[in-house]
Amino acid sequence: MEKNSKKVPDNTITRDTKNLAAPTGNIYESVVILYKRANQISLAEKKEILRKLDEVRNERDTMEEVFENKDQIDISKYFEKQPKPDLVAISEFENGELFYRKAGEEDA
Repeated sequence: MEKNSKKVPDNTITRDTKNLAAPTGNIYESVVILYKRANQISLAEKKEILRKLDEVRNERDTMEEVFENKDQIDISKYFEKQPKPDLVAISEFENGELFYRKAGEEDA
């Protein structure tokens, strides 16, 4: 499993809403951008964890074996330790790593 190369805090920290609103000029637009990016990250993580769990699942798994499968437990623990999607989205937004545009804007 690859390590997360970004330095993202693993807990919630207080942020100044003025700083979050600065790039868009509107806190609500910033929140929508953060929501959409966090959702993208969450869906990508879900696909990845399901793919990894499918790799270690046996066709003959019984209920007891599923609960005791060490590989599945390790994969789940790895993903639980990853920063939450909303924290990753906020970090990307603050570092200027997100591309966004308003609906109806022309590409420049």
